[in-house]
Amino acid sequence: MLNVGDKAPDFSLQSQSGETVRLSDFRGTRVVLYFYPKDNTPGCTRQACAFAGAYEAFQEKGVVVIGISRDSTASHARFAEKHSLPFTLLSDPDRLAIEPYGVWQEKKLYGKVSFGIVRTTFLIDENGIIERIMPRVKPDTNAAEILVCL
Repeated sequence: MLNVGDKAPDFSLQSQSGETVRLSDFRGTRVVLYFYPKDNTPGCTRQACAFAGAYEAFQEKGVVVIGISRDSTASHARFAEKHSLPFTLLSDPDRLAIEPYGVWQEKKLYGKVSFGIVRTTFLIDENGIIERIMPRVKPDTNAAEILVCL
């Protein structure tokens, strides 16, 4: 499990536009890295749209926003286009970032136990150090809560 003060695990994943993106590409910049379960589901759509609505405020503060789920790059491209998402979405079907960040966890829904992504947001500083961890965030308020921390 990661803690505040830990070095954020680097990764290399494909974006919705097919580019390879590494966390280390953003050294010198603060990064909001949010993990979400699935494109086009109600909670994930509300969370993404909240980040899109606050995107200008993040840009003014020099903060990059990145979302990660197991969805394909094609799914991310459709999701981003449909909702006019101005930030990067990364595809992690093999859980190359999801597992090191500890967000692949047991979940219970209506008594059924399964594994999946637990909605979690990390604020990473300019040096690649985890500044804040927000587990089990609420989709509608996550972006605003992060902005308050900046």
